[in-house]
Amino acid sequence: MSDATEKFDLKRAMPELYAASARAAREFVLVDVPPMRYLAVDGHGDPNRAPAYAEAVEALYSVAYTAKFQSKRELGRDFVVGPLEGLWRADDPAAFVSREKEAWSWTMLIAQPEWIDDDAVAAAITAVRAKAERKREPAPAALDRVRLLHLEEGLSAQILHLGSYDDEGPTLARLHDDWMPRHGLAFNGDHHEIYLGDPRRTAPEKLKTILRQPVRRR
Repeated sequence: MSDATEKFDLKRAMPELYAASARAAREFVLVDVPPMRYLAVDGHGDPNRAPAYAEAVEALYSVAYTAKFQSKRELGRDFVVGPLEGLWRADDPAAFVSREKEAWSWTMLIAQPEWIDDDAVAAAITAVRAKAERKREPAPAALDRVRLLHLEEGLSAQILHLGSYDDEGPTLARLHDDWMPRHGLAFNGDHHEIYLGDPRRTAPEKLKTILRQPVRRR
């Protein structure tokens, strides 16, 4: 992915998977997602109301930045911390179209370069905990739930959603009920979202979110 003199940037290395062009928002495309690894924390419930969601995000970023700094210091390999991502699942996929958030289970993610392995993640978690102890502060509540996830999505349908997260329903309905059936495709994994904007600093109508659905041919 990168040599020791470069700062690895996921968006530059994989533009077809992390693109935010106007064309990407007009139509669904099929992409082939290679095996990837992520920092991950699992949870359940409405992300706007469940404390576990905020705790998961805090722990992920704490470990991600610590892993980045340790990699740069110890290996001479630097990288840009990737965007927040999420895998979303429900017993009925229609729960995403109807926005029944209490029915959602999720795995929040931050992608990692290929050289960040289980040992690197364990070292980063230990360092985050030690820093909290030195500062006499509580460690992130979800720190013990951070893990390294190896994910193989393969063939996937993808589109860029512009606007509020709550406005994704019609796009997902079009994907599930029209586009996938017309192309002879079936579900083959969790609904995947990649958040290219910060909802704390960006107006809802200007948010950019990549919506991805792993699929298989019928």
